[in-house]
Amino acid sequence: MREPENIREVESLDVDLLGFIFYSGSSRYVGDSYESIDAIRDCAKHKVGVFVNEQVEVILDRMIRYRLDRIQLHGDETPSLCRELRQHGYPVIKAFSISSKDDFSKTDCYANCCDHYLFDTKCIGYGGSGQRFDWTLLDEYKGSTPFILSGGLTGDCIDDLRRINHAGFSGIDLNSGFELSPAHKDVSKLKEFIGKIRENN
Repeated sequence: MREPENIREVESLDVDLLGFIFYSGSSRYVGDSYESIDAIRDCAKHKVGVFVNEQVEVILDRMIRYRLDRIQLHGDETPSLCRELRQHGYPVIKAFSISSKDDFSKTDCYANCCDHYLFDTKCIGYGGSGQRFDWTLLDEYKGSTPFILSGGLTGDCIDDLRRINHAGFSGIDLNSGFELSPAHKDVSKLKEFIGKIRENN
């Protein structure tokens, strides 16, 4: 997210985390406008800073400057970097691109240095594709680190989400399928979807 009024609107919904992208190659890049900084700082929900192959010093600077709570790493970050960031007191979410069951093996060396994984659809470059991978592949994930599901979630996927029966499944990432434009969320669509997904939880 990026726009102050949109941040405040989504903050009022029954969501757990709001994400802010600090990767200049993304169309959702937060930037450094004073309005965005103030809106993010003032947001009362837990806030996730999303980074791609960034230096530790830069990540920590953004975490403090924007008063962020958690770190999401969406690049080629090493287990040692994840461990170092956790030592600064921040929970770490590490993203992995999935297209086959073999892709889950990449998580093995991160088992003791991340709080959550984020499983997204494999695509060219960094960031999401807006497409879903085959969610039946999740049965092949045998790790103990809980995961968040990302990639192509839309308002019509609730039944498919309810069919996922995995002990590690702990959340969903709502992004492009609920946007009016990059970084501008469709509040009414989010509210409707969240109401439905919360019904039996």
